Amino acid sequence: MHPRWGDISPPTFNLQRCTQCKRCTEECPFGTLDEDEKCTPKPNPGRCRRCGICLGACPERIISYADYSVDMVVRMIKAIEVPDEFEEKPRILILLCENDAYPALELAGFHRLRYSSYVRAISVRCLGAINVVWLSDALARGFDGILLLGCKPGEQTQCHYTRGSDLLATRSENVKQKLKQLALEDERVRVEHVALSDYLTLPALIDGFVKRIEDLGPNPFKES
Repeated sequence: MHPRWGDISPPTFNLQRCTQCKRCTEECPFGTLDEDEKCTPKPNPGRCRRCGICLGACPERIISYADYSVDMVVRMIKAIEVPDEFEEKPRILILLCENDAYPALELAGFHRLRYSSYVRAISVRCLGAINVVWLSDALARGFDGILLLGCKPGEQTQCHYTRGSDLLATRSENVKQKLKQLALEDERVRVEHVALSDYLTLPALIDGFVKRIEDLGPNPFKES
């Protein structure tokens, strides 16, 4: 039984804006998307597992779900208060997968394990469902750092969607390019992989990242 067994909402595609880049069809782990002769995606809702990886892959943001979209997460990011540079309080965004990383963070809280109060967390369906626009919008708003937490990849992968964590690595060049455009250090965005059983060490991982961001100093895009 896949993690989103109760979700019956397939993705919708605004094909008028599709550029036929083929990224959604190539990155879907389940072969949900076929193509026509022009490389336009042809959805097969019966094969879809609602992981959102196609949403994260699409550079034109034409893919959305009834209760999950690029704009929805953008609004959540914009709703977070970002302290200005004179408060000397960094603001760290954590985007974490809902299957392992987010439950691990909840377990850390259940066991009353403390971590930095400078972080704000938003769960996503999969690490592979992260759209680069979320990172660029957060950094442009003044977030000092972004920590991406997902299931462990590799041969002994624990990713609930087969290779979602691996797929984010294929987009790392896009992330680096965006940081370069913003004239920001690569270290402001970090990817870490955690299992549910890592809840005991997760607070130290978060605090270590916050410490590194404090050493780097405030994001120059902070509003004064």
